[in-house]
Amino acid sequence: MTLRNQIIALALVPLVISILAITAFITWQSANLAKSNIETFEQNMLKAKETEIVNLTDLAVSAIQVIYRDATPDDQVAKDKVAAILTSLEYGPDGYFFVYDYDGNNIVHPREGFRNGLNWLDLTDPDGDRVIAELIKTAKAGGGLHQYKWEKPSTGRIADKLSFVIGLDKWHWVVGTGVYLDDIFTQTAAANAAMRANIKGTFIVVTLIAVPAVLVVFTTCMLLTFRERRMADGRLKELTQRVIDTQEEERARLARELHDGVSQNLLGVRYVMDLANRKVRNQVDDAAATIEKGIDTLNSAIKDIRRLSHDLRPRVLDDLGLTAALTALANNFAERTEIATEIEASGFTSQLKPEASTALYRVAQEALNNVERHSDATRLTIKLWSDRGRARLRISDNGVGFEGAGDGKGGLGLRNMQERMAHFRGLLLVESTAGGTTLIAMLPKSANASPRARVDAA
Repeated sequence: MTLRNQIIALALVPLVISILAITAFITWQSANLAKSNIETFEQNMLKAKETEIVNLTDLAVSAIQVIYRDATPDDQVAKDKVAAILTSLEYGPDGYFFVYDYDGNNIVHPREGFRNGLNWLDLTDPDGDRVIAELIKTAKAGGGLHQYKWEKPSTGRIADKLSFVIGLDKWHWVVGTGVYLDDIFTQTAAANAAMRANIKGTFIVVTLIAVPAVLVVFTTCMLLTFRERRMADGRLKELTQRVIDTQEEERARLARELHDGVSQNLLGVRYVMDLANRKVRNQVDDAAATIEKGIDTLNSAIKDIRRLSHDLRPRVLDDLGLTAALTALANNFAERTEIATEIEASGFTSQLKPEASTALYRVAQEALNNVERHSDATRLTIKLWSDRGRARLRISDNGVGFEGAGDGKGGLGLRNMQERMAHFRGLLLVESTAGGTTLIAMLPKSANASPRARVDAA
């Protein structure tokens, strides 16, 4: 995977994961909340049904209480009256009271008359529950609720039923009534379906928002990546061309210096030595003077070689540091150009990295070359100081100035100086007017050498 694809992946993968996680969390939270609400609704409905059948049973007991209280255990007339009253107590198409004795014989069942007089103790529902036996057991225990499956009169289908029973112990009767729960379950199923529909709708909405957002981010990243890549390619080509131009310019300068200076001096030495050789052979008296002239010319060639070597890499920068190197550079510049040059470095206390010192030296070297070639200046000042541990270099002249200094449109030398400073996250400020030019190079604290590196260098 290329670096560009890695960057795109790093940008998109967290976004996609976040959207999926948020969508999953919202869906899970919505489902849990809806499920909890539905369960609460179902429980409330069941409680309401329980309360309803308990109250109905209390009303039925109240209706037969007088007869039951005054009757004897074998009072058949009273039993018939009570059975008639309970048979008449109907509410709705599926609401009725039923009566069984403790042996499982049916006494009252208004909706299913075929059960009267028969024993149903072994009756089981589709779930295997012994319905009548359990109702009798509950009544003997003091009364209570029991849920089972029973045929619903209005539909003729088996449905869940919740019944409340009490015992009339004097007659060994079980009296009860019940409600069918299929309506509750139908409402619950409808609520579940609505919940699923809402969750699905929420998921669709989130997807409709998330997918375009991801596409927009992806497209933006791609466009930005392509744009940055084109810009980076252009800058790389420009930088490469600058490096090539700088190399060619330096080679041309070295070739010119070698040809016009060193080569000519060495050629002169050769002619002088040939002349001296002839004079010695011919025993001419001024042969010694000729040899001395050749020695002077040779010294001049050596001096030119040293100057070229110093321009390529000043030894004093490595041996004595930036302050001494700039002082030597300023002195050589003043001697060569006869421009009054002043250098102040007493306020410089920073311990720069070797490459940062080289960068500042090259900036000063390039600036002095520009002053010599273009400024027509008569005075130059160089100041090197430290501002709260940050290295600063200012070079000012009283020359004619140049255009494009403030907007970064200077020549190749100025761009090279700016790039040297940018490499260390520093700044190069140039202000040029008709009265002169001021250049300030600033390095951050990160350009300083670490204490350990200082100790190793020492």
